[in-house]
Amino acid sequence: MTSQKPIAVGTNDSAQSQAAVLWAARRAHRAGLPLVVLHVVDDRWVAEPYPWFGTLQQAGEELLKTAVGRLEGAVPITPATELLTGSVGGSLAKYSKKTSMMVIGSGSGHFGGSLADRALQVATAAKVPVAVVGTQDLEGRSGVVVGVDGSPESTQAVAFAAAEADREGDELTVVYAVSVPDPIVDAGLTPATLADLIVDEDRVVLSETVAGLKEDYPDLTVHQRLENDRGPVDALVGTAAGARLLVVGSRGRGAFKRLLLGSTAHGVLKHLPCPTIITRTQAAKNAI
Repeated sequence: MTSQKPIAVGTNDSAQSQAAVLWAARRAHRAGLPLVVLHVVDDRWVAEPYPWFGTLQQAGEELLKTAVGRLEGAVPITPATELLTGSVGGSLAKYSKKTSMMVIGSGSGHFGGSLADRALQVATAAKVPVAVVGTQDLEGRSGVVVGVDGSPESTQAVAFAAAEADREGDELTVVYAVSVPDPIVDAGLTPATLADLIVDEDRVVLSETVAGLKEDYPDLTVHQRLENDRGPVDALVGTAAGARLLVVGSRGRGAFKRLLLGSTAHGVLKHLPCPTIITRTQAAKNAI
């Protein structure tokens, strides 16, 4: 283990954040890392120190005690707690600099409802891998799924996912979804063989992406899936429906490189099939 920075998890006592706290505690225990449970008191609308703001802080402290109390008897770990103030997304993203991984619930209530919200802000702005956890039943699930597209970010995602799968004794499924010309819509616009050429080239990209895994992880079973009949989001969500974990890079090789979170990662988080980790290129090598 190369990092002793803690795993941090944000909570607001929603069902999603309760699941996130339990998931983070189990991961921290397996990795031998400290765990910090966080709650953010949103003070963006407080123009001056109103007396009732102290009541909000006290309620936040009680919420943290409740969250930690739920872990007793479930996971043999004693987490630290910390109460933050500020915007929820910004505060958690800033705190992520102190951590090896930030864990958040998939979004509700305090985190802003759907995942076009504050939870998404954390996944966008954090400097470390971000795990987004929903309320899916994880009993009986197995396997790690990772999405690739030939970009440096997806290459690092594969490295993270392979280390994860090997450590936990899971099989790894590497998914590459590509769009090929439609034989009817594009009739007359492209050569009839163009679709086959695109698939052949992308099959090479997929093979090259996983080429070194056997050497690094000789006991790891790796499956390659080249999808050409559905988009990246649908392919990943469908493949990971029964998986223990999905891993995606923060950005792909799309046209908008300036975006901090790529469209595939964004789409996957909005249709979360299982606990999903968004990796960062600089941090992916230190998989935890």
